[in-house]
Amino acid sequence: MFFRIHHRLSYSYDRPVFLEPMTLRLTPRQDGSQRILEHHLRLVDPAAGLTRVLEPDGTDAMVAWFQQERDQLTIEVDMLLETLRSNPYDWIITHKEAQHLPVDYPEAEACSLAGCRHGQIDPAVRAWAQAIADKVEGSATAFLGALADEIHHGFHHVGRLEGEPTSAAETLATLTGACRDTAVLYIAACRSQGLAARFVSGYSMHHPPEVSEHELHAWAEVYLPGGGWRGFDPSLGLAVADGHVVLAAAPDHHLAAPVSGRYRGTGVGSSLAYLIRLQAASSRDELEGMAQPMVSS
Repeated sequence: MFFRIHHRLSYSYDRPVFLEPMTLRLTPRQDGSQRILEHHLRLVDPAAGLTRVLEPDGTDAMVAWFQQERDQLTIEVDMLLETLRSNPYDWIITHKEAQHLPVDYPEAEACSLAGCRHGQIDPAVRAWAQAIADKVEGSATAFLGALADEIHHGFHHVGRLEGEPTSAAETLATLTGACRDTAVLYIAACRSQGLAARFVSGYSMHHPPEVSEHELHAWAEVYLPGGGWRGFDPSLGLAVADGHVVLAAAPDHHLAAPVSGRYRGTGVGSSLAYLIRLQAASSRDELEGMAQPMVSS
């Protein structure tokens, strides 16, 4: 699939504030599943400095820093890219101990994946995940699909523009959540079975019914020996193929946030407005033949 995406974020403050250095994770990942054809990022209100960095989990990010106080900041990104994985199951498991739950990885991989495997798991989440594992007779691959299907069909999915993800335990207790909430639950359930899982942010061409317009999307990736990192989208109930575009992935959702930063200003309120225009087509010629997305100035 070919994607043309315009993403604009506008931050406004009640009065001028000093912005601390800001990390921008708005450059799509380049790997065997997607490639960038064009990418342009700009700050409408220029920063004092802007540099590209490679983060611990391989995210291609930019860090901006500022010298003068300001009461607004606008970030714009235009990109053209191609997603390459039409079959999300084009892999085999090459390590026998990873075929059955709880999963065990080769020693070298286990060390590298430690941050995506460990953490406190609520007992209710662990028991719920175990019940799904029992239904699929401990098959690791069947568990991943069954878990996504269970969340997709068994939960009430909502749109929620702001705020931290709810905990896995809260999402399970209420059977309700936005995409980032169900991603956190999916990750916790996988980790309870020994699977390495991490949080992903990006874009999707698929419109969940609770969303009326394009917005940032969240899902999970799970590591399988022989398959590498593979995406699963519990809010949509599917294995990720070429309909998703990855911006960032990390063990902690904070490290996959498209924008991270703070400002200094006592008692100063802030607001965020955003616009995402996304077009997708099966060929570049078809995409080029579409009308350019309308972008506000």
